[in-house]
Order: sequence, then structure tokens, then C-alpha cells
Amino acid sequence: MAETKTYSAINFAEKLAKFSDQWQPRVIAELNDYQFKIVRIEGDFIWHDHPTTDEAFLVLEGVLRIDLPDGAVSIGPGEMYVVPKGIKHKPYAASEVKMLLIEPRGTLNTGEEGGERTAKSDLWI
Repeated sequence: MAETKTYSAINFAEKLAKFSDQWQPRVIAELNDYQFKIVRIEGDFIWHDHPTTDEAFLVLEGVLRIDLPDGAVSIGPGEMYVVPKGIKHKPYAASEVKMLLIEPRGTLNTGEEGGERTAKSDLWI
């Protein structure tokens, strides 16, 4: 008789409980060439862009502000915002924000800016 395969949902809270460092996205799933990454952030990031891809931010907990060249957008739990490719942006969180990022595999969190805030790619949890 064939063995029954076990399927399970991905629980964001369980995955987030497995790490506490900030600005270090962890991959939790892939869909074709896109990765779903959870991350904890607090404070200011750097101005950067992604010349070849859009980037989706979906807030799970907290309030995220994304500064843009001509303004800013604030998103709270259950809300999302897509930064179009090539648009400079700078995420900011007054207190810790837990969120889901959706972007193509291999996308660096700092875009082409690089520097000490660049996280390792393809860290699975």
C-alpha cells in the first residue's frame, strides 16, 4: 500500500520565532522563480533600488514606512505595497516590524548599493 504524504501549511509566527536577528531575510517558500522571505526589521535602512524587478512588502506585525523619492507610504498589519522596479526606496520601522517580502530568487536586499547591510541570499528557515 502506498504511503500517505503529509502536507503542512507554512506558519509565519512559527518561522519568525526561529530567529531574532534583524535585516536578515529568511526564505520560507518558492513559487517558480520567486521567493517568499520573512524578516524582522527595526530602524532605518539604506536608499536602494532594484533595477530589474519589483519588490513586494507585506506587513505581518508593526508599521512599516517606505520612503520614496517624492514621499512615503506607511503600511500596517495585513497591508502590502509593491515598489516598482528602478524606484529608489528606504524602509524604516520605528519599532520592530515583521513582514513578508516577495521577490525573485537572488535579489539582494540592498540592490546594487551593497555595503554592510547586504544580507546573505538564499537563507532558508
